[in-house]
Amino acid sequence: MRAGGPIARGASPPARGLKAQNSSEVNLPNILTLSRLAVLPLLIVLLQVQFAHHYQIAAAVFALAALTDTVDGNLARSSGQVTELGKFLDPLADKLFVVSVLIVLVAQGQIAASIVIVIFARELLITVLRSLSADQGHTISASSWGKAKTVAQIIAALLLILQQPYPGLRPAADVLVAVSLVFTVWSGADYLWRFRGVWLAARPAILGDDAMVELLAQRLGEQLRSRGLTVAVAESCTGGMLGGAITAVPGSSQWFRGGVIAYSDAVKSGQIRVPERLLATYGAVSEEVATAMAEGVRAELKTDFALSITGIAGPTADGSRKPVGLTYIGLAEENQAMADRHDFGLDRDGNRRQAVRSALELLEARLNREA
Repeated sequence: MRAGGPIARGASPPARGLKAQNSSEVNLPNILTLSRLAVLPLLIVLLQVQFAHHYQIAAAVFALAALTDTVDGNLARSSGQVTELGKFLDPLADKLFVVSVLIVLVAQGQIAASIVIVIFARELLITVLRSLSADQGHTISASSWGKAKTVAQIIAALLLILQQPYPGLRPAADVLVAVSLVFTVWSGADYLWRFRGVWLAARPAILGDDAMVELLAQRLGEQLRSRGLTVAVAESCTGGMLGGAITAVPGSSQWFRGGVIAYSDAVKSGQIRVPERLLATYGAVSEEVATAMAEGVRAELKTDFALSITGIAGPTADGSRKPVGLTYIGLAEENQAMADRHDFGLDRDGNRRQAVRSALELLEARLNREA
């Protein structure tokens, strides 16, 4: 297994650099990794076609192929040939190699199908996790528990093959199957916990925007209610969508005091006391005004926290030189206030929905710092 780390996001390299990078992916460690996949058809044939010593030959081929898992990783690290392709391909080859053999052994009645289903489910889940992480610009390398799982599975599969011509190995095979099952479940849980940030970042794509906003509002409400805290909102471009998302949660009156739809500058300055000089100097869509909106509605409604949203939803900028999608989300509490800048760059509906979700996430992150 190869150690890995985050991949930096950035601009595309020039064509010459890209060509050199791609050519470096084809090296001896990666060829050894691919050999484990290439030998699979031969191994499956050896396990199923009956002839003298076919199990012993299959075991030898399996052991030699499994040995490449150690060789390719050590060679890649010692020779400085660790590549992103190798970090992705190596664990994938392990999964396909071991699971394919176990499926054949299930068909031969050497291992319970339920055990292989658990192993396959774990491998599928971690493969999805790796894919999501790659989409976010990071590569998840094998952990120590993952390596132990692979070693246990390989030894268990080898003993299951050999116990057919040598029945005395059956007890040892059963023990190793049990051990590999424990390592499989534990390593899977370890990956999911250590890389939970990958799932959290992927939730909007998995759940969809509406479901994500609903989940955030519910979770935020639980935190506010349990701590006896309250919140108010001041909205411009979202026109009440943030307040609507919060009040969609049953019992939200316990933590939500109300809000102001400050769509015009006159309402901003009149109802929530945004200084007119800020509007004149920085414009309604600015960090300064978003901060003042949050401070103003918090003071008016006397809450512990306040959120504000001001932005250019689109489809046009209405004469402003600021880009469509530019949005500021403010957060105010006692003695401090701030605003985050976002450039969503979506259509009108998308910009507004994204602003609501980002506002909920901002307050949730603030509350989590004291959890």
